Amino acid sequence: MNRRLLCTDLDRTLLPNGAQPESPGARSRFARLIADCGITLVYVTGRHLQLVREAIQFYDLPRPHYAITDVGTRIYEQQEGQWNEWERWGSEIGADWAGHSALQIHSELLHDLEQLRLQEWNKQGTHKLSYYIPPHTDQQHLSTEIGQRLQARGIHASVVCSMDEPAGIGLLDILPRGASKLHAIGFLCEQLGIGLQQTLFAGDSGNDMQVLTSPIPSVLVANASPEVRDAALAEARRLGTGDALYCARGGFRGMNGNYSAGILEGAAHFHPGWLESPTGEEGGQ
Repeated sequence: MNRRLLCTDLDRTLLPNGAQPESPGARSRFARLIADCGITLVYVTGRHLQLVREAIQFYDLPRPHYAITDVGTRIYEQQEGQWNEWERWGSEIGADWAGHSALQIHSELLHDLEQLRLQEWNKQGTHKLSYYIPPHTDQQHLSTEIGQRLQARGIHASVVCSMDEPAGIGLLDILPRGASKLHAIGFLCEQLGIGLQQTLFAGDSGNDMQVLTSPIPSVLVANASPEVRDAALAEARRLGTGDALYCARGGFRGMNGNYSAGILEGAAHFHPGWLESPTGEEGGQ
C-alpha cells in the first residue's frame, strides 16, 4: 500500500476545461509523478462514474486507485479496470436519511415545489437527489423550505446549490448531511491507514472550500477565480488552518500554475519528497 495520497478535483483542476491556458506538458508530468513516486491517486468530483471514465479517456489521465463521485456520496475502488463501489461508505452516510430513498424524498415531500425539475436518472443516486432550478431562484429561501420539510421527517440532509454556467441553469443537490468531499477523504484515509499529513488535496472552486480550509494540506490551482481565492484564504485564517492552504501562482519549473501545473506546485510546496522517485530521480519531470 502506498502511504501517499493525492486527491484532486477534476473539472478545472486536473482537467484543463476552463478559460485559462494549460502549461504544455503539465498533465504528462503529473502522470509521471503518479507512476514513479508511489502515490495513491483519488479523483474527487461531482461527476458520476461514467463521466469520470469519459474524462480519463478524453484527457488521457492516469487511472486513479479510487474515485469519490456524485458530490461525495459514492466511493469506488478501481482494480484492473473494474470499478467496485464501497458499500461501507454508503452505510456510513445512509443513516442520515432515516431509511428514505431519494425517490421517496421526491415523491412524498418535494414533488409539489414548482421550482424543482428532476435531473436525468443517471445523475441521481442512492444518496443523491438532484434537480434543475431556474437560474434566478431565491436559493436561500428554497433551501430553507426543503430543509424544513426534510427535518420534519427526521431526515438529516444538506442542500447544495450551484450553477451550470455554460448551460445557464441552476443545480440543486440533496445529500445526506454526512456526505461531503471532506468526510469522504477522511473516511478513505482512515480505511487505508494514511495520515492526513501524507495527503494532498487540489481544488479550484467553492465546492472544494470545505477541504481547502481543513487541516488537510491543500492547493488552490492558479486558475481559480480571485473571489474563491480570497474566500478560501479568509476562511482558512478564521479556522486557523492557513498553513495547510497553498495558492499556486506559477513559476514552478516554468509552468503557469493552472490545472495540473498547480497540483505539481502544491506537491512541491507541501511534500517535496514526493517529487523524488524510488530511483532518486526527480518525478514529474
